[in-house]
This record gives sequence, structure tokens and C-alpha cells, in this order.
Amino acid sequence: MASEQHRKQLEERFAAKLGPEALHEGWSSLLRLDPEFFNASVSLASVPRQKSHLSRKDQALIGLAVDSAATHLYTPGIRTHVAAAIKEGATIHEVLEVIELSSTLGIHACNIGVPLLVEVLKEEGKYHDEITKPFDENQERLKQDFTEKRGYWHTFWEDFLRLDPEFFEAYLEFSSVPWVKNVPGGEAGGRGALSPKLKEFVYCAFDCASTHLYVPGLKLHMRNALGYGATPQEIVEVLEIATLLSIHTAHVAAPIIEELASGKKA
Repeated sequence: MASEQHRKQLEERFAAKLGPEALHEGWSSLLRLDPEFFNASVSLASVPRQKSHLSRKDQALIGLAVDSAATHLYTPGIRTHVAAAIKEGATIHEVLEVIELSSTLGIHACNIGVPLLVEVLKEEGKYHDEITKPFDENQERLKQDFTEKRGYWHTFWEDFLRLDPEFFEAYLEFSSVPWVKNVPGGEAGGRGALSPKLKEFVYCAFDCASTHLYVPGLKLHMRNALGYGATPQEIVEVLEIATLLSIHTAHVAAPIIEELASGKKA
């Protein structure tokens, strides 16, 4: 175990690198139990802040997207990133928009499942008419509406729209909110609070996270981000921020280990 003086030095390094407000129970417990790993974790987490291809505010919003995604839901991180984003000047509309964008993750059940279902139906020789018929007038309207509101179209939406236009339309409404609403100080023309590029970074963040790893979406949103003017360095920084969720293993486990090792009741 490190001396009290050494732990104090490490805590000061943490504050200098990540900000004193980022020190939550998980970090503190890890510092007491394993100063070396604490220090290495600080080094890893601080790289994006040192390079800053993204602003501090945008980094916090990207971190929020990773931690609030349905596949992770890491509450201490959500609190830390919301606080950091607000400190860096983010509005409540910008913070909420990250939550809205991240809430679309669940549709990947359909993005993956529906094409697989169509593949199976073709292999089994069943429902051929349903899975090959051209779009009707309503489906063409929904495709155009999606393209206009979301700024792109991808072939993985084709089978979904063909098999269940009603659910597709409901998802279109749900997913388009951040792209069409008017907010004070937001994008011109009722395009939400965040820039299209940052919206695409949010999608990239939860798609690339190790709890999800949705490759088709990640490639699509990288392409979209580049189309909105993103640089490779900015996208790499999004990936680096998403990588930091691995540290949460220690953040969750360390307090439990410390509690049980000290003889306290679980």
C-alpha cells in the first residue's frame, strides 16, 4: 500500500489531469486499494483531455453518450459527465439531446434481426412476396421522410420498412426528435441543439463501445460525421473516450472489495 503522502500526490495529479469534481467513490476506493492501477488509469483517461481535438464540453457529452447507453448505464459516469458538460457551458437542451440520441440504440435489434429474418425466409423459401415486394406509396413517403429528417438512408432500413411500416414510422418519429425540434440557441431551422457532426459522434460513441460494438452503425455514422466535416483525429478521440468504460470495472468492483475486505456487511 502507498503512503498517505503518495496517495495525496496521486490525488493531486488526478485533479490536475481530470479535474477534482471527477473524483467519485470508485476512483477514491481504487486509489486506496491499488495506487499503481489508479495512476495508470488516470494516465489513460487524461489523453483525450491533453490532445483536445474535441472541446472539453464535447468530450463530456461524448462520455455521457457512452455511460448513458442502454448497454452500460453507468450512473457515476452519467453524473460526472453531466456535471462536466454543464461546467463547460452545455445547455440543458444539449445534455438532453445526447440522452435522446443515445436512446435510439435499441433499434439495432431490428437493424440486425430483420435482415437476418429475411435471410432465413429466403433460405426456407417462405413469404417470398412479402420480402420482395416493392414499396407502396406510403412506404416511399416514409423513406423520403426519414432521409430528409435524418440526413441519410441505408439499405439496412429497407427490409424493416417493407415488413412493418407502422413500427418504422413510430421509430422515425422517435429518432427524429433531436433532428427537427426547435430549441433556444440551437441549430438554425429547427435542427435541435447539437450540430449534425456532434450528433453523429454520439452515435459513433455508443456504437463503438465494447458493450455494443455495432459495426454497421459505426461505419455509417463515421461516414456521416466525415460528411459533416469531422477530422480523423476527432473520430479517434471519440473512440478513445468510449474505450474508457473499461475503467468502470475497477470503479464498480473496488468499493465492493474494500467493503467486504474490511469486514463490513455486504
